[in-house]
Amino acid sequence: MDQVLFAVLFGDPFAVMNTIGLIAFALVGSSKAIREKFDVLGITIVGLAMAFAGGVTRDLLVTRVPLALQSPIEISLGLLGVGLAIVLSVVLTAPETHPIALVADAIGLAAFATTGAIVATDAGISVFGIIAVATINAVGGGAIADILLDRSPFILFEDFYASCAVLGGSAYWTVGALGADGGMAAAVCAIVTVATRLAAVTYDWHLPTVHNLG
Repeated sequence: MDQVLFAVLFGDPFAVMNTIGLIAFALVGSSKAIREKFDVLGITIVGLAMAFAGGVTRDLLVTRVPLALQSPIEISLGLLGVGLAIVLSVVLTAPETHPIALVADAIGLAAFATTGAIVATDAGISVFGIIAVATINAVGGGAIADILLDRSPFILFEDFYASCAVLGGSAYWTVGALGADGGMAAAVCAIVTVATRLAAVTYDWHLPTVHNLG
């Protein structure tokens, strides 16, 4: 646990992004459960599912013990995000649609796309694998949270969301292939992901459906 805290404080890219992603996505997932009037246990389960499901899938894909099972600080960070969501629900009328939640979601998406790209790169897999793992890490938790909320996963609709993680993972590989170090690649991945997601929300970007093409 002390090693994880040291890494976060002194700027290890993975530790920093993982910390941000866990808190942000636990907040977002819990806010969704609060909107659906889940009880406190349900709110906690949905929040933690959104925070951890993508990372657990990522770790299984690269054949390592899920990080969530290795350190108690992981669960603590998720619970912090749940607590923040509960506080926001008290002070805000509609926390799940408030700019704070929208920005937190974009930040969580960027953070987890970056951690996925870092882990995939360290595992030595192909460029496709890096982009795929980055995307799964970024959107897997949200998909599981939507299933728990009894609705179709958000990423399957036309909203420009998972595409942001694809762009971020692609940017990570491109910057690394050009010779930049891991810290620079991580920063570019995060910036590209969060910027495209915030732009999509601001300008109402959508991917086309088959019906739109007809």
